[in-house]
Amino acid sequence: MASSLSFTVCRREPVLVAPAKSTPHEFKPLSDIDDQEGLRFYSSGIHFYRNDPSKEGRDPATVIKEALGEVLVHYYPIAGRLREWPGRKLVVECTGEGVVFVEADADVRLEDFGHAPSPPFPCVEELLYDTESFGSILDRPLLFIQVTRLKCGGFIFGLRINHTFVDAPGVVQFLTGLGEMARGAAAPTLTPVWERELLNARSPPRITHAHPEYECLAGTDVLTTSPPADMVNRSFFFGPKEISAMRKHAPPHLRSTSSRFDLITASVWRSRTAALGYDPDDEVRVLFVVNARGRRNPPLPSGYYGNALAFPVASSAAGRLSRSPLGYALELVRKAKASVTDEYMQSVADLMVLRGRPHFAMARTYLVSDVTRAGFEAVDFGWGEGVYGGPASAGVGAVPGVASFYTWHRNKGEEGILVPMCLPGPAMERFQMEMESLTEEPAFDPYHNNTNINNIFIHY
Repeated sequence: MASSLSFTVCRREPVLVAPAKSTPHEFKPLSDIDDQEGLRFYSSGIHFYRNDPSKEGRDPATVIKEALGEVLVHYYPIAGRLREWPGRKLVVECTGEGVVFVEADADVRLEDFGHAPSPPFPCVEELLYDTESFGSILDRPLLFIQVTRLKCGGFIFGLRINHTFVDAPGVVQFLTGLGEMARGAAAPTLTPVWERELLNARSPPRITHAHPEYECLAGTDVLTTSPPADMVNRSFFFGPKEISAMRKHAPPHLRSTSSRFDLITASVWRSRTAALGYDPDDEVRVLFVVNARGRRNPPLPSGYYGNALAFPVASSAAGRLSRSPLGYALELVRKAKASVTDEYMQSVADLMVLRGRPHFAMARTYLVSDVTRAGFEAVDFGWGEGVYGGPASAGVGAVPGVASFYTWHRNKGEEGILVPMCLPGPAMERFQMEMESLTEEPAFDPYHNNTNINNIFIHY
């Protein structure tokens, strides 16, 4: 089993890779969406690649390292360092110092990770450069890359990148350009665009929307008091059969209009809340990352690689959420997602300036990030598309269980969405029971013939 896999990685000394040509020395402020507290960390990604016999004699680490210097000419701010100006304003000084690159070798084969690798990965910290010892994101490299060669001839590409600089689409844009240059292109197909001022606060700033995502809840979350040894990791696969069943648990007017994301998020949030046994009157939330690129008028320019995201939140009393049929959670999720408009994004930027760039609240909150459409799996350095490409870990944040990434996954020939979950042992068993009730065909239509829906799906 891949989960019990153990192997040794031998790293060479890290080196700095600078842009291959001279680049401008200048100061570039980040946007007021970029530099909020909740993004001031290094996000991690990982890509697994098979051996390609036609590449015999070509070292992937050498190929990628050379292409990295070339692509940094176009993305030269990434080779700089962050500074902080008054008002906690983050600014990149384009110094051209470079990014960190490490090559390594592991005594393991790609097939040892299983036929369809997915997080959590064994020994994942051995495949990523350690940034945990940094006390600050200031005056540090913005990007760390490790290329680990495998015994089978395949390799693993791991990266950590400062999240204030890029969101998931921005990372994919950069990696796609890196891959193009590794395959011999003279420049990235998509020219990078800075223009961070497009997501800055107004003058004077004014908050025009309610933003509960930045308002802390009173009290604690059971997950913050659960010993790490009691936590259990498990992943849940949602293929065509599971999605079809969840649609039939939804009210008729939402069955055809709800996306897979809507259905999965509502189901997981409802089941997780019931499993954790909150007090009925406790307010619980689901917070999700929404890509605002396609929601602006006019849209952000093609090639924009900064953070263009929002964290809308749906909330409910725990008892009502757990007792109500799926349609209740589904309506809340859809409404929160639809709230992200041009004015909403502008209001967030203004809030950052007025309130000191706060962190989004996490108590009794479940955060989900859907990266199934980001395109990580399509990144090609010349060895074809990856066996897996996406987040390096199952969740987001320092506290286990508060968040999950949604990733594409193939299970027994079916393509679907994989949702990792981390919960205390007894809660995990309850969560699985709750999810099984929503991913099995209902015995009857709970919304037909004026059935008293308030008495349905009560499991305790």
